Amino acid sequence: MRDERDESGQEPPGPLCLVTGASGYIGGRLVPELLAAGYRVRCLARTPAKLRDHPWAGAVEIVQGDVTDAGTLAPALRDVDVAYYLVHALGGGHDFERTDRLAARTFAEQTRAAGVGRIVYLGGLTPRGVPDSELSPHLRSRAEVGRILLESGVPATVLRAAVIIGSGSASFEMLRYLTERLPVMVTPSWVRTRIQPIAVRDVLRYLVGSARMPQEVSRVFDIGGPDVLTYLGMMHRYADVAGLPRRLILPVPVLTPRLSSLWINLVTPVPRSIARPLAESLRHEVVCDEHDIADWVPDPPGSPLGFDTALSLALQRVREARIVTRWSSASVPGAPSDPLPTDPDWAGGSLYTDERERTVDAPPQALWRVVEGIGGENGWYSFPLAWAVRGLLDRLVGGVGLRRGRRDAAHLRVGDSLDFWRVEEIERGRLLRLRAEMRLPGLAWLEMYVERDEDGTTRYRQRALFHPHGLAGQAYWWSVAPFHAVVFGGMARSIARTAEADTNPDAAVPGSVP
Repeated sequence: MRDERDESGQEPPGPLCLVTGASGYIGGRLVPELLAAGYRVRCLARTPAKLRDHPWAGAVEIVQGDVTDAGTLAPALRDVDVAYYLVHALGGGHDFERTDRLAARTFAEQTRAAGVGRIVYLGGLTPRGVPDSELSPHLRSRAEVGRILLESGVPATVLRAAVIIGSGSASFEMLRYLTERLPVMVTPSWVRTRIQPIAVRDVLRYLVGSARMPQEVSRVFDIGGPDVLTYLGMMHRYADVAGLPRRLILPVPVLTPRLSSLWINLVTPVPRSIARPLAESLRHEVVCDEHDIADWVPDPPGSPLGFDTALSLALQRVREARIVTRWSSASVPGAPSDPLPTDPDWAGGSLYTDERERTVDAPPQALWRVVEGIGGENGWYSFPLAWAVRGLLDRLVGGVGLRRGRRDAAHLRVGDSLDFWRVEEIERGRLLRLRAEMRLPGLAWLEMYVERDEDGTTRYRQRALFHPHGLAGQAYWWSVAPFHAVVFGGMARSIARTAEADTNPDAAVPGSVP
């Protein structure tokens, strides 16, 4: 680590860590752990605004950049002691391996040029004795990224984990929904594959501890919990911990990874684009070959956590609605990245709008609570069958559907996923803008405004916006336009009435179907 002691003899500030992927599941949890351990943290984000509502945002430096862009990486890596590489193309398109390769090489070159002291990378646990050619494309890419970083000339810690168990992780959500929703299920043969899961808090402990490894240590470490189970065993154990009746599970050999991903997509909130690599990674046994990490990051008493304990902790957080980050925190591959309906690029193009406005007999604060609480268990306040059908159609074509729900039942922050939307902007008490992540022939947003007139009247204003792509986009807008009065008009009415009913509990809410 650099010695930054000044002439006054004051203690130097803590080492500086760069965290890539801070908007993702692991990165968003790692940042506060590093701060608690005394490190200074700089976060690299393509869209810094997505990090602004995290509770730790004011304690870190946030810089704009992309791991594939050397020009933005160079300043982000300046004076960095430890660089965390937590970027993956999970669920990406056909070129994801090339993208992962390019990003890793660019990152490796720039960390070496910047004189970074260590790279820390979290990858996937690969099965012993299986050649790369037989690995799933995603596991193969994870392994390749690890090799690239190890060959960078910068000391590197490459951690390899199998299934990560924690509230909000994709693996946990998949296990949870499969077990809870299907008391009897026909499953793929990979449910008999042996797996060594690990609790997310142990993953974080190893990540933080890796920052202080001596310079001569540069290698791969397998990390896992104390239990080795089949996926079948994991489902049975989940049922026991959750207090569910024992599940009847019938493995069959005919479900390929592609068919498995369709099955997972149907039953769980995990979309097919993410379910498929998760299913493919379970075809081979993934068990740790060693536990050498404990030589440099010693396990405290009671760690690593056992599978049942990790499940109990995750379930407790779900029940208490204290999910810090979710697998859906990162943007969905194939969704539009960051355009806004206010961008000047729309000049000369089509931007269709559906606008609704209502006077609300309730204070603005009551109306805002309804607006910020929309989606998830609260629904969308109009024509629930139409929303359910739209969500089902989206899942059938590989989209996220409505099952992602919310990270928090009452509060939203920029970057949160919200069913098949993502929070694009929040102005507390005034504006909520959502960007669609459903499969569409264009870009779509939903804006909800809470306003107060000069005479003190509360007003609710709602805008749905759609920027079509080509003829298909034009046809889509005009095909659904006849339903807008029911869907968007009903939403505006029911949101207003719900706010009024919350203010006056004796008032009825006619037509409200949250």
